[in-house]
This record gives sequence, structure tokens and C-alpha cells, in this order.
Amino acid sequence: MRVRYGYRRIYTLMRREGWGVNHKRVYRLYRLAGLNLRTKKPKRHRSVAPRENLPDVKSPNDRWVMDFMSDQLFNGRRFRALTVMDLFTRECLAIKLGQSIRGEDVAGVLDRLVVLHGPPKRIQTDNGSEFISKALDRWAYIHNVSLDFSRRGKPTDNAFIESFNGSFRDECLNVHWFLSLADAEEKVEKWRWDYNNFRPHSSLGDVPPRTYIEQIRGASGMANPNL
Repeated sequence: MRVRYGYRRIYTLMRREGWGVNHKRVYRLYRLAGLNLRTKKPKRHRSVAPRENLPDVKSPNDRWVMDFMSDQLFNGRRFRALTVMDLFTRECLAIKLGQSIRGEDVAGVLDRLVVLHGPPKRIQTDNGSEFISKALDRWAYIHNVSLDFSRRGKPTDNAFIESFNGSFRDECLNVHWFLSLADAEEKVEKWRWDYNNFRPHSSLGDVPPRTYIEQIRGASGMANPNL
């Protein structure tokens, strides 16, 4: 059940399935069915000092972004989630859950991702204690990876992972009832697969990240296992 999808995403999925409908009709039916569940968020007007621009991403592994979230089980016990995304492909590379996640655990997740995808050139994070730890600094030095840190109190410096985390919470964490950490891991991993393989992404031409990666691979004529 994808109860949090908006009408535009539903329209994209219907077109993918061959339905010859326009977005206005989908919107009208969407409203009539009472599916417009989303609440509007208040607009916040803030003046943010300009930040030095980071290099543009032009290929996979140019820049990964990562952040932490938190949620709880049915009994109120808290857990944390480390989210990692490739900024170019918009693929969610990993969501690591744990009651406590230390800098060593973050480095371990990145080690596994390097085996699957190759090392990134840069990783963008906030100034959380796990990200400024000696363990992650050592990992970055060994793998020749640059760590870019957001300015304190400026989450917009890492806006892409903040946006992803919003979708993750809205479409997964807020929808499910987690009975245990293992139950949460199973449901979160199913959502991650769906996000990478099925969910349309407007910035990728309304295709999911894995389809976009296949398009890149086909256009380059190279079977790169790290794509």
C-alpha cells in the first residue's frame, strides 16, 4: 500500500502501466476519493548565508550524503536509522538501524557499500558526533574520501538527504507499527527496495533510481559493476 503517494506520482505510475489518462483527471479522481491526506507544512522564511559551492556531481560515486533519524518500537523503545544516498543516482544505498550507532558502525556500513559500489569521492554529512569521530576520519583517510560537513544549525546545506529522510518518514516510519528491531529492519528494507526499484523520481525523469542507473549504463556502453 502506497497510501502517501500524491496524485502526480500516481499519474506517473498509471502512465507507466499504459493508462491513457491526463493528470487533471487523475487529480479530480484523487480528490473525489479523499486521498489527499497530506497536510501543508508552514512556510518558514529564513535568511541563510551563502555557502561555498561544492563540486557538481556528474557521475555515480561523486558524492554520497548521509544523516541520522530516530523512531521508536511499539513499546516506546527508541532506535536510530543511518541513511546513505548517492546524490547523482538518488539511490538509497543503505538504511542501518540500531539502538545505538557509533562512528565505528558508520565506518562498517561504508566498508560494505564500497565493496558493492566502489568508494565515493566525497561524503556530505552534518556535524553529528558519529560523523566527526576518529573512526570515520580514519576510514576517510584510508579510502581517500573527502568529508564535507554542513554548517552548524544549517540543515539546508545537506538538503537532499533531508528531503529523502522526509519521504522515508512519511512513507515508511509513519505508516508501520514496529514490533521489534528485526521487524523494523525487514519493513525498512522492503521500503528501500521499493524506493530504488519502483518509486518514480521526478528529478530522474520519473523513473526509479535503479532504472536510471541502467539507462546510464546503456548510454555509456559499459557494464560497470559499480553502477
